[in-house]
Amino acid sequence: MPLSLAVDDDLDAVAALVNASYRGEGGWTTEAGVVDGERTNADALRADLAAQSGAALLAWRDAPGEPVLGCVWLEPAAAGVWYLGLLTIRPDLQDRKLGRTVLDAAEAFALAKGARRMRMTVVNVRATLIAWYERRGYRLTGETQPFPYEDQRFGAPRRDDLEFVVLEKPVQPG
Repeated sequence: MPLSLAVDDDLDAVAALVNASYRGEGGWTTEAGVVDGERTNADALRADLAAQSGAALLAWRDAPGEPVLGCVWLEPAAAGVWYLGLLTIRPDLQDRKLGRTVLDAAEAFALAKGARRMRMTVVNVRATLIAWYERRGYRLTGETQPFPYEDQRFGAPRRDDLEFVVLEKPVQPG
């Protein structure tokens, strides 16, 4: 099933999925040991959607009415540039190659909305995840952004050397 826009009734399930993937012990994409606490909640997702004009939170299901298995956040960042975040796959399903399927679908969604370049940020100490994105055509730009230590919406960092690295990828039709 292709990605579909997450609706308000999906937000609790999406938040639970994101927290299980980012902060749980299962799956290879966890930040456990680096950042503690929730990564997000339904109210934060709702507020972010309301605040970001043109943003989309997309959900992946095997079939309509089935549980959310994956999600991704997309938003226009600049002319022709779309930000991709919260790419999440249920930890026990990460061996199905669903992450690359959702990533491809997210890029196609953004491309249809006018994207020519995708942009994302990843916590600098997540070498395995950065390498995964690089194998999918993303490249480090050399830019960094500070980790929001003061913003508890992102959890409680366990290290004082965190920052975000910026990755980009050109996208084109065909």
